[in-house]
Amino acid sequence: MLITHITKSAKDTQKLGENLAKEILLSRTSQKTVASARGFGEPKATVLALRGNLGAGKTTFLQGFAIGLGIKEKVLSPTYVVMKHFNIFYHFDCYRLKDEKDVLELGWKEIISNPKNIVAIEWPERIKKALPKNIIKINFKTLTENKREIKLKA
Repeated sequence: MLITHITKSAKDTQKLGENLAKEILLSRTSQKTVASARGFGEPKATVLALRGNLGAGKTTFLQGFAIGLGIKEKVLSPTYVVMKHFNIFYHFDCYRLKDEKDVLELGWKEIISNPKNIVAIEWPERIKKALPKNIIKINFKTLTENKREIKLKA
């Protein structure tokens, strides 16, 4: 399923992120119930792959996403530290990584295996081989100074 949104401000982009986080939290509850009833066991972590040029709105979106998860801390891009962790939310910025080996050293496999975790990755193309199969792809395109096209594909 592909859904396209046009946001007209940073606030709109944050609100879209907040709404997606709330939807994910609701759907995870029902997915866990259905999986358990059918004997499928626990699902894996929810993984978001955010693609777009520098300044396209990825971190702005994740600031709203964190609000939707109930996170009180300010979310900034972890470009220089690569990963930030807020309770169940992991935020990776892979811009400076050479390849997936670098992310594996941060406990990547354990993080994405925990069904309680929600993992957002900026610059996912840098760790393509380490990404799980079922991810939510979010593409950001700058249309004007404040306007963004955001495509979500689950």
